[in-house]
Amino acid sequence: MLGEDKRLARQSMTTPVDPAGSARFAVQEIARFKTRLRRRASLLKEEIRLGLLKYDEDRFAALADRVGDLEDQSVANLVGDLDLSEIDRDVEELRDVESALTRLAEDRFGLCIDCEKLISFERLDKLPSAARCHACQEHFEARDRRPAYRKL
Repeated sequence: MLGEDKRLARQSMTTPVDPAGSARFAVQEIARFKTRLRRRASLLKEEIRLGLLKYDEDRFAALADRVGDLEDQSVANLVGDLDLSEIDRDVEELRDVESALTRLAEDRFGLCIDCEKLISFERLDKLPSAARCHACQEHFEARDRRPAYRKL
């Protein structure tokens, strides 16, 4: 129980709730989340850029080596598909990060997009781009059968 009391005390200091029920994080926490999200967005943009360049180079090399056998061609196609799936994953995460930055700007950060309840500070600290509380995220994943990287 003592651990729960400390957690509640910390949460009440860091995540006050106004009478309307919306989250109001401390200014320094908002700045920290914003910085983390912007850094992640920059990193993802660079990874996407480099991934696209690599994909283009690999595709050009595959075209230049058309005289190779079918096995070499299928390996080249597989590598290209893997590159594209990594790029797709990064683009999806970038969308999530940019959505979180929008929620920050609109003072909706920390509220679940489904039930509008507070997302736990611990969840946001681990995943600042989280748009749903844990319960709503589990429900979303149960009905949305996307690839595993979309999971909690």
